[in-house]
Amino acid sequence: MIYEDMQFEIVTIFPGFFAGIFDNGILRRALAEELVSIGVHDLRAFTHDRHRTVDDRPFGGGEGMVLKPEPLAEALASLGIGPKVERLAPQQVEGDMKVAISQDLRKETDCGNDRYVPDLGCKSYQGTTSVVPQSDQSESGALAPAEEFDAEGDGGFNPRTEHADSMRALAPEGNPSGESKSRVILLSAQGRPFNQAMARELATLDRIVLICGRYEGVDERINQLYCDMELSIGDYVISGGELAAAVVVDATMRLIPGVLGNEASGEFESFGVADAEITTAEDGVPRSQHGAGGLLDYPHYTRPAEFGGLRAPEVLMNGDHAGIRCWRREQQLRKTLTNRPDLLQGATLSKEDRKLLEAIRDEAV
Repeated sequence: MIYEDMQFEIVTIFPGFFAGIFDNGILRRALAEELVSIGVHDLRAFTHDRHRTVDDRPFGGGEGMVLKPEPLAEALASLGIGPKVERLAPQQVEGDMKVAISQDLRKETDCGNDRYVPDLGCKSYQGTTSVVPQSDQSESGALAPAEEFDAEGDGGFNPRTEHADSMRALAPEGNPSGESKSRVILLSAQGRPFNQAMARELATLDRIVLICGRYEGVDERINQLYCDMELSIGDYVISGGELAAAVVVDATMRLIPGVLGNEASGEFESFGVADAEITTAEDGVPRSQHGAGGLLDYPHYTRPAEFGGLRAPEVLMNGDHAGIRCWRREQQLRKTLTNRPDLLQGATLSKEDRKLLEAIRDEAV
């Protein structure tokens, strides 16, 4: 299959968590218009014991439990995702990517009569956000058969065949290296900070697979063998990667062409691009606006002109675009200096910006 839309795949032990999140706003419209598709996959569907065990005690002792590697490896295989050393172009493989692949994780799995059904609990979100009702399961709690995994009539699933087909589809014509436009991302508190620049990078991909960590985390071998990056949404700890996955999906999908009603909305906002990088057509947005260049957005006002004894700035209502542009840049610098001074180090600042920033600092002295 060839992915024409942006495809998100979420691997989780709580698929029902996402039932309502994708029912609202911009994301709902993007799903309905098939600009984005989201598959939610229950990790417990890839277990083979009566208790559907996905976790175990950590080696070395300590508190909590750790997500086991085998179910995660099988879940990724069902999505056509093999180890990094198999799916990345040779020049991309380096460092820990060259680690020896465990035979237990590489072996071809014969499911027999136990079919792999990754969407336990939730359907794939292909323009819909409905949850699979419990009646879709048998009285014993097992899933009803999924015919799409029985094309050859053997009742099983061959991850190697699916992996090969998927990799061929993800390698665009004219790309002999076979470099994939997909990424496997582990969500954890130990990951690199997720930010707007990374969201813009992810928005250029065709497929993103998000692994939601839980408990004390995920067996590190899954990270070493399969994951292209490890992401954190902030310097705090939450109960699992599900909230983080929703954040990554929302922040990324809104940057995909066609998702926002006004394409300029993704450029003229906090952490947005600099003026020189703005791609919106000149007649698509008033030129009184100012690109963020990595700064925070400027304050916004609307009718009525006076509220609660406060009046909206006169400069915004006099039609002087040059004056509006200057005011907005000054406000961006003020708000960033007050709330996020750390952003100033990496922001795109002109000589005029630096002079204005110096004047703002002098006011506080």
